[in-house]
Amino acid sequence: MVLTTVTKYGKKILEIVSSSRSHMTAEEIFLALRQAYPTVVLATVYNNLNRLLQEELIRKISVEGMPDRYDRIQRHDHLVCRKCGKLMDIDLGDLTEQFEKKAGIPILSYDLKLNVLCEACREKRN
Repeated sequence: MVLTTVTKYGKKILEIVSSSRSHMTAEEIFLALRQAYPTVVLATVYNNLNRLLQEELIRKISVEGMPDRYDRIQRHDHLVCRKCGKLMDIDLGDLTEQFEKKAGIPILSYDLKLNVLCEACREKRN
């Protein structure tokens, strides 16, 4: 992977997102980036996140009512708690072929989010 148009901040942000399994928000990424670059500003983080998204080096996960979160591009899907918004990885395998058969056209990519109640929210409800 050649990161020719990515700044030093972008490279560090890519490292932060790629190594995290917590689906960080831009603000969380900003706080992590400040560990290495104390003078960085939040706008720099947003600009670099947008550039990384355009270059398809990371992906954005949007959940209604929650801040956008950022994730590695490795193939996986998500469980989203409908009550608290917790985002959890799940590996359902690559469903592209099944989706293509149903759609009748080639699928470039997909983002599967399954709505659930997480264990903590289920316990609170009971």
